Amino acid sequence: MILTITPNPALDVTYHLPRAQWGEVNRVETVSETAGGKGVNVARVLHRLGEAVACTGFLGGDTGDRLRALLSDVDQRWVLIPSPTRRTTAVVDADTTTLFNEPGPAVSESAWERLCALTADAVGDGDVVTVSGSMPPGTGDEALASVVGAARRRGARIVVDTSGPHLLAAARAGATLLKPNHHELRAATGCDDLAAGAQRLLDEGAAGVVVSRAEAGMIALVADSGRPQRTWQARPVELVHGNPTGAGDAAVAALARALHRNERPLPDILAEQLADAVALSAAAVARPVAGEVDLDMYARTRASVVASPGLDQH
Repeated sequence: MILTITPNPALDVTYHLPRAQWGEVNRVETVSETAGGKGVNVARVLHRLGEAVACTGFLGGDTGDRLRALLSDVDQRWVLIPSPTRRTTAVVDADTTTLFNEPGPAVSESAWERLCALTADAVGDGDVVTVSGSMPPGTGDEALASVVGAARRRGARIVVDTSGPHLLAAARAGATLLKPNHHELRAATGCDDLAAGAQRLLDEGAAGVVVSRAEAGMIALVADSGRPQRTWQARPVELVHGNPTGAGDAAVAALARALHRNERPLPDILAEQLADAVALSAAAVARPVAGEVDLDMYARTRASVVASPGLDQH
């Protein structure tokens, strides 16, 4: 099984109108709601691919109830908290999309302990855990490290897609894979050189790092028992236009699925499956809503993407 953890989920609300006039009265044409949060998007992609997946994290209030109802086709195992789940609001007109992201509720130490216990009960050898997105306000490094540790002790592999100091904390806790984008990697490590930044995360304790670079594709780096790092790169053959919001989440879904299906060493898995992560990301860009993938495009793109050893950071 794959367990996706979303520590700070959101009810995504989108207002559509011809043109937003800031400082004026605006009449919205249509309103849509979706279950949001990066780990929720990962779960939705995995479910679409037919994988056995469960979704957890912290959920509360009326917005949490609405999110759960919108995600009814996915196995949900939320840790309930008293404070309401946050909302994100997108205002979309003919020219631009403007986002308003609430910070989300603070989460108590006891709630994190319940999440660790749930994780330990849910997974075992051969299972995969993903942790995606921002952390609740006030979350310390030890909270994420405790979740990674709980999964590791059960024999599960862990993929973490977060940012800032929490990325370093996940590395120190021994995450199997970290999946930052190039901006997040630079911000967390202070390294302009992507290989040097990834090496910093490997030195901190991560087994592997996959860095997404938008239309430039992805690079992967793996520690190899004290020898020089092993590296690969893959990029789409054609540029895909659309919504890039869920591309990184689709990549995490592809990597989690690869780890779940294959007990081979991590370098072998990345050498074979990095191209799959690139193709599924492109298929997510082609869809208007994060958490969805165009399976026809995925099949076409997967046939043309090849991962090669070495790095080209340009």
